[in-house]
Amino acid sequence: MLSTLVRNSNVAMSTPLATQDTDELHRQLCLWLNAIGSVRDKQAFSQLFKWFAPKIKQFGFKQFNSEAQAMELVQETMTNIWRKSHLYDQNKSAPTTWLYSIMRNMSFDMLRKIQTQREETISDDIWSSEQFNNILQTPVFQDHLLEKNINNSLENLPKNQQQIIVGLYYQQATQEQLAQQLNLPIGTIKSRLRLALNKLRQQLGETYD
Repeated sequence: MLSTLVRNSNVAMSTPLATQDTDELHRQLCLWLNAIGSVRDKQAFSQLFKWFAPKIKQFGFKQFNSEAQAMELVQETMTNIWRKSHLYDQNKSAPTTWLYSIMRNMSFDMLRKIQTQREETISDDIWSSEQFNNILQTPVFQDHLLEKNINNSLENLPKNQQQIIVGLYYQQATQEQLAQQLNLPIGTIKSRLRLALNKLRQQLGETYD
């Protein structure tokens, strides 16, 4: 329901309080936050969204240089405001201070996630595709017991890691193709791949490095 509410509020990003002075602006923002926090007022949330969303989007675009990530920041920030509005105390901080703090915190969280994904993308896999395929093609792999051991090891992996191994090494999909098929970030594909290969290495031993 919340994501639908955010999407519906996203229809028009106008700035209804642009001409009001600071005191009037703060008074109106307090009213909206109190209405959202106390009775989950959707109309108040919609009005707050129209005022704040353009500012979040502008800030997000400067931070990420990406329209999609700027819009993600809008959604994440407004979602958190909806969830946390009951915590706002106008006696402790101005509404703008409180709102912008949530926006900055969400921005920092997104930047950390982006950095983590970049690190995962550039890091080396434990086994490359060529190394793993060489193992499958060696004569010793044709031994029934070894083949059975590898199959058993695959079955012991979590389902999401099995999915990556099967897709990449048996179906010959690329990491990018698999990311599209599974609707996952490429960093997630690489992370699951490393975890799966590490477990396979532990189960099969170091003989086949």
